[in-house]
Amino acid sequence: MASFTLTPETWERVRIKFLRKYRDLTQADLSFTSGQEDQLVQKLMTLVKRDQKYIEFTIRKALADPNGNRL
Repeated sequence: MASFTLTPETWERVRIKFLRKYRDLTQADLSFTSGQEDQLVQKLMTLVKRDQKYIEFTIRKALADPNGNRL
């Protein structure tokens, strides 16, 4: 189970940060439906070739400073 909860608004900010960091990702790669955080983590693990801890840490970090530019 994911250690965070996303809303469409918070995901938009996180998505922008992921697109900046991983330039080979597309808008379609980062589609998200509320309540499907676990599926999002699994998809991101495959896309960026990282483990679950890294993906969840990165998302939590982005959520901690939603107006910041860093991921």
